[in-house]
Amino acid sequence: MRAIEKIWRRARFSSLGFLADSRAIAATEFAVIMPLMLVMFFGTVEFSSAVAVDRKVTLMARTLSDLTSQSTSVGDADMTNFFAASTGVMTPYDPSPVSATISELYVDPTTLNARVQWSKGAGPRTAGSIVAIPSTLAVAGTYLIFSEVSYTYTPSVKFVLKTGITLNDVSYTRPRQSLCVYYSPSTTCTTT
Repeated sequence: MRAIEKIWRRARFSSLGFLADSRAIAATEFAVIMPLMLVMFFGTVEFSSAVAVDRKVTLMARTLSDLTSQSTSVGDADMTNFFAASTGVMTPYDPSPVSATISELYVDPTTLNARVQWSKGAGPRTAGSIVAIPSTLAVAGTYLIFSEVSYTYTPSVKFVLKTGITLNDVSYTRPRQSLCVYYSPSTTCTTT
């Protein structure tokens, strides 16, 4: 009986000693909290970077439509320059995942449908196809410069977000110097 009593007494003192010893508690807490802290840190970095790229995509769409709308006529060389200038907005981010298209739309006076007059870029639209536009822009017999920009954002850390996400934006601008922006060699506004 005394042997069992000794074992219980020793176990009790050992457990009390173990509970009273707090030398490794900080290390244990750090080991438990560290993965959560890393996920939060890298998630914040990735989210902030994605928001910055999304803002650049919006600025690029606006720049592309703005540059085009300031001309009375454009040609292939002008479009190359407009795309190059608007892609420069993406600095310091990699511009290679950018896909941009610029089109001129004509709002049909009878149906208020916006039809493509001409389109250039990574995914040009077919001339005469209908594009959905906001109802506030559907003014009969007017033209719109319509830019579309898409960017596949791939996180640099890939700790929280493993795959890329597609960020896109559009911009509408009215021609500023003339009724429409002619696409060379055309010399008149068409109403396809």
